[in-house]
Amino acid sequence: MKNVKDQVYAALCTVSENVSDAYPCSWAEGSTIQYTEEQNDVYEASSDAEGMREDKALVRYRIDIWNNHSTSEAALQVDEAMKVTGLKRIACADVPDPSGMKHKQMRYEGIIDMDSDSVYWR
Repeated sequence: MKNVKDQVYAALCTVSENVSDAYPCSWAEGSTIQYTEEQNDVYEASSDAEGMREDKALVRYRIDIWNNHSTSEAALQVDEAMKVTGLKRIACADVPDPSGMKHKQMRYEGIIDMDSDSVYWR
C-alpha cells in the first residue's frame, strides 16, 4: 500500500482553504473540496527470500467540489494542482445535488512504483 493522501491534500489546499477528507459540515463562501481514497490495491507483486513484496500500487482518488454558483473555475484549478501528484484525471462530471449547490465529481488514478514513487498511467 502506498500512502499519497498527504500529497493529494497539499495539492488541493493550493485551490481552496476548505479541503477535507470528510463530508463538509459547513459550507464556505467559495469552493468546498472533499477528497476520498477510493482504491489502493496491489497492482504488481513479486516474491523473494523474505516473502511476497508489493512492487506497484494502484491508487484512485475521488474529488468532490461544491460551490454556490459554479464549480468550473475550481475544477480547472484542481486539475492543474493535481499534476504535481502524477495522478491522471480519468473522469469529471457534474452531479445533481438536492441542496441546490453546484457539485462536480472528479477522479484521478495512477500506478505508483513502491521503490521510486514514480507514477505510471494505465
